[in-house]
Amino acid sequence: MEIKVIKTEEQYEATLNRVEEIFDSTKTSETADELELLTVLIEKYENEYHPISLPDPIEAIKFRMDQMGYRQKDLAKVIGLKSRTSEILNRKRKLTIDVIRKLHDKLGIPTDVLIKEY
Repeated sequence: MEIKVIKTEEQYEATLNRVEEIFDSTKTSETADELELLTVLIEKYENEYHPISLPDPIEAIKFRMDQMGYRQKDLAKVIGLKSRTSEILNRKRKLTIDVIRKLHDKLGIPTDVLIKEY
């Protein structure tokens, strides 16, 4: 396959197919280099033409709680008050800078997700 910048959806699909073909093959230096180059090109194309927007902050908190096995009372220990936690999860109270910092530090949620408008 000739390696070049992906500019069309057809080239994108062909590149994805090629990656699938060589992904599980024996890794020679030639196929390893080709795989690395193709994945860089795919990433560039996807970032430009198929961007993934940041998730809703409250949904991100709920998702992370689910991942960590947290219940609302566990989150209240991070945020400080049970009533405030309930208000935040029910979208009745906005996230403050202090709460954003705590959620970032304790749950590892990126701050750019938490500061997003909702």
